[in-house]
Amino acid sequence: MQHGRDRGGSRRALLRGGRLLQEGAPAGRVLRLFVRLGRRPLLPAVRLWRRNIQLRVVAATLLISLAVVLALGFVVIAQVSEGLLDAKEEAAQSQAAGGFAVAQEKANTPATADGPDATDNKVGRDASTWMNSLVKQLASGGQTAFEVVALGAGTGVEQLGPNALGVRGARASGNVDPTASVPVELRQAVNHATGAFKTFSQIRYTAGAGEKAPEPALVVGKRLTDINGEPYDLYYLFPLTQEEESLNLVKVTISTAGLFVVVLLGGIAWLVVRQVVTPVRMAAGIAERLSDGRLQERMKVTGEDDIARLGEAFNKMAQNLQNKIQQLEELSRMQRRFVSDVSHELRTPLTTVRMAADVIHDARVDFDPVTARSAELLAGQLDRFESLLSDLLEISRFDAGAAALEAEPIDLRDVVHRVIDGAEPLAEHKGTRIRVLGDTQPVIAEADSRRVERVLRNLVVNAVEHGEGRDVVVRLASAGGAVAIAVRDYGVGLKPGEATRVFNRFWRADPARARTTGGTGLGLSIAVEDARLHGGWLQAWGEPGGGSQFRLTLPRTADEPLRGSPIPLEPEDSRGNRARAAAEAAGSAAGRGPAEGGDRSPIPPIPPRPPAAQAPPVPADPTALPGSGARVVARPAEQSAQEDRGADGG
Repeated sequence: MQHGRDRGGSRRALLRGGRLLQEGAPAGRVLRLFVRLGRRPLLPAVRLWRRNIQLRVVAATLLISLAVVLALGFVVIAQVSEGLLDAKEEAAQSQAAGGFAVAQEKANTPATADGPDATDNKVGRDASTWMNSLVKQLASGGQTAFEVVALGAGTGVEQLGPNALGVRGARASGNVDPTASVPVELRQAVNHATGAFKTFSQIRYTAGAGEKAPEPALVVGKRLTDINGEPYDLYYLFPLTQEEESLNLVKVTISTAGLFVVVLLGGIAWLVVRQVVTPVRMAAGIAERLSDGRLQERMKVTGEDDIARLGEAFNKMAQNLQNKIQQLEELSRMQRRFVSDVSHELRTPLTTVRMAADVIHDARVDFDPVTARSAELLAGQLDRFESLLSDLLEISRFDAGAAALEAEPIDLRDVVHRVIDGAEPLAEHKGTRIRVLGDTQPVIAEADSRRVERVLRNLVVNAVEHGEGRDVVVRLASAGGAVAIAVRDYGVGLKPGEATRVFNRFWRADPARARTTGGTGLGLSIAVEDARLHGGWLQAWGEPGGGSQFRLTLPRTADEPLRGSPIPLEPEDSRGNRARAAAEAAGSAAGRGPAEGGDRSPIPPIPPRPPAAQAPPVPADPTALPGSGARVVARPAEQSAQEDRGADGG
């Protein structure tokens, strides 16, 4: 029984989860195939409907107009039909009442030798002949306006059977079939009560009338007595052909007029909307061309209405935007030219000052202590000045779009080791140990060795300077079409919001902090431009007091687009990852079954110093996106206070 319940629960879970229609299920693939095949012919129409406001307005106008016309048509037809039937009933009842009176009067007239009815009354007591004569006389007064039927008295339909002879025989004018033209319900009502009764039915004709089709009619009947005092039923049948023709004429008229009104309203809506939509479409097209850099585009303005004022305002906005962009471009050109010219012009006096400073620096042993210290400071500041000039020239080349990439296949391990050898003196001074992970296998990429080395030198020096004597870990990885180098430190990190400004020019995390290495504040700005020149990413992560990690991701082959990075931007030993590991360990210790927690052992927290052993490279990170170089990775709520990190350029 338990096994049966488990199977039932698994089946319900399978259905509940929709696994029968998931990617691997045949039914799901067939269903998706039918959905795609059904949607494909509709896509152009759906796209046109979504993009064309004029079509939507005209269609809505047509639908609303059609609904109004249909509702109005139904109301008018109902009123006309009711009016025609009421008038017909009133006229029919009046005509039938007169006929009933005449028939009863003829039956009550005594048989005399003189008088207008002497002949009929002489055959008098022959009721059958008298009934035939009565039907003919009554019907002759209608002249096809009505027909007359006389039936023998009785209940039900037995009086119309083959044994109904004499006075009980059925008589009718105009080849009318009395048995089929008078409804049974009306006969029963006339047989069981006094007075006149009416109903709607159809006049059906006998074979002697040819192929004449049945006609709708109003039937009025009443119980009377014949010349012998025997009861019989007299019926008047009033055809509704004329009323039906009148109603059909009204229907055709309303349908034609309604269709004309709907088409007219649709045309009016199309013309009105076109007058509004056409300038809007023109403005949208001109705005797209303006966004493409064609700043001379303008709208054609005619008239003085609201659309014309909109066009004038749009043209004025475009003109002001063009003027402002031209001013900014001119200012940018002037600034770039100024920086480039100043940097070049300063080269000559700087060379002279450098030569004089070197002479003074070499002779400082002969100076007094104060002068000797001044000579050392002069040499140090001249070094920084030369570095600043080089950085300014490099920035001006990036701004002018003159930077060129000299890419060739290189092993990034060699670049990393050269950078670490150059940073060893500073690391020893700071008491920092630089460790390299992932350098057991070649990491080959097509890149500019000089520019990559400059980026890594900046990142490693910043990590050493801001690591507060803790270890710095440089990690290499390669996966798919990308290679990555991450530089991890365990220093001060960054406060929330600082990661978005870390690559700005001359930005510093702590303005009061001294530049031990004499940085210019342009190092990270140049580094991110070098990464972009390779088609790569330079991104940062950090948390206050938890250190930081910079990640350089480059395509393995030049001009190959990046889709991810082999190294996650947030390191495994961050506070968030350690909190998740602790929660996972706590859940496992709380007694989760193998189906949920497995046999995994708790993951111990990773101390910030010394750094924990790094895990092997993970698959490419599909969420990594190119940006300004800084990126804040979406993390759970418990990590929302953590921010990406950077350091001031050096």
